[in-house]
Amino acid sequence: MKKTVFLTGATGNMGWAGFQELYKKGKFNIRLLARDSRKNHKMLDRYASDPSVTVIWGDLTRYEDVLEGVKGSDYVLHVGGMVSPAADYYPEKTLKVNVTAAENVVKAVLAQPDKDDMRVVYIGSVAQYGDRNFPRHWGDVNAPQTPAKYDMYALSKIRSEEVFAKAGFKRWVSLRQSGILYPGILKVVNPTAFHVPVAGVLEWATIEDSGRLLAQVCEDWVPEEFWNRCYNISSGEQYRMTNYEFETRLLDGLGLPGPEKVFEPQWFALQNFHGMWYTDADDLENYLHFRANTPIDEYFATMKSKLPWFYSLAFLAPAWAVKMFMKPYAFEKGMGTQWWVEHDQEKFLAYYGSREAYDAIKSWDDVRPQPLEKNLEKAIAKGEVGPVISSEHSESRNPYK
Repeated sequence: MKKTVFLTGATGNMGWAGFQELYKKGKFNIRLLARDSRKNHKMLDRYASDPSVTVIWGDLTRYEDVLEGVKGSDYVLHVGGMVSPAADYYPEKTLKVNVTAAENVVKAVLAQPDKDDMRVVYIGSVAQYGDRNFPRHWGDVNAPQTPAKYDMYALSKIRSEEVFAKAGFKRWVSLRQSGILYPGILKVVNPTAFHVPVAGVLEWATIEDSGRLLAQVCEDWVPEEFWNRCYNISSGEQYRMTNYEFETRLLDGLGLPGPEKVFEPQWFALQNFHGMWYTDADDLENYLHFRANTPIDEYFATMKSKLPWFYSLAFLAPAWAVKMFMKPYAFEKGMGTQWWVEHDQEKFLAYYGSREAYDAIKSWDDVRPQPLEKNLEKAIAKGEVGPVISSEHSESRNPYK
């Protein structure tokens, strides 16, 4: 008999990848909650005649819509919610929507007579950890949840995770997502790119691995000990990058020169973002076996190959033209880092620390990160890993105990 999976956020990046993986398995009845929009209909109407897929046209903030999806489900995968860049432009709405959605999912599950037989999965975020620049760039699920100032998205994820963790479910899990690599990321341009310190770090997850993860967690062979804990999502050691390395790879994927040629170093914030390399990175993989382990150079080449053809002409643009194109984003009213310099001292100080620190940025040598060891064992030997709670202590995977 087919198990029933209720998936929220199925038309977003991770949710869509998860839906495709679940659908390929052919062994689940899948319920999707999606907003009634033209974009979503274009994505989902093709499944209207498939009896294994049910689309509930509704909203996460309406309890009745969520309840319809939860009723009779064996698995509840809560992936949906507001994310960046919308979350950056509408912070208060993001907090309200994301927490309300979490409360609705939890309330609906608790209302079920068979709630103890259900398995509930919440997707958290690396943003919950806040600013973790060198030398605090390693950590695990027990790292303090200290969201960056003004990051209402991170706050919404912390509060939402707590709603799930303290609901009293027999089986729940929070999987904290990191940055997701997908072909479309090469096309994303907005002011938040400059909120990211180039000396910071992030341990990325590919969209394919993220989708497989959602499908694997619904398998019968997942052991009982897996549940009632938190895990960090990543595609592994080779996907650990400094933000400088990421920007370099991103530009190279478009055939453009490095950051030094197309950005001014002052455009990038010095602090107050998020990102971390995980000492417990393999815990989730050891349970769910979701990684493809694609070499990172190969993965970026594949992302590039999936872009529309005209992106292949980007190399024709001279560096000065690319810089002129990017400059308005750094100076955008309200969101641009350089707009803050003159017009919002609170945000300026939050992201740069001080006027002296900002004025000290004279060249890329002042912001470019030092080489960091990505292999955990070698990093420990080099003294680059500060005191963190060892993931060998399995109980530590649940910070709410």
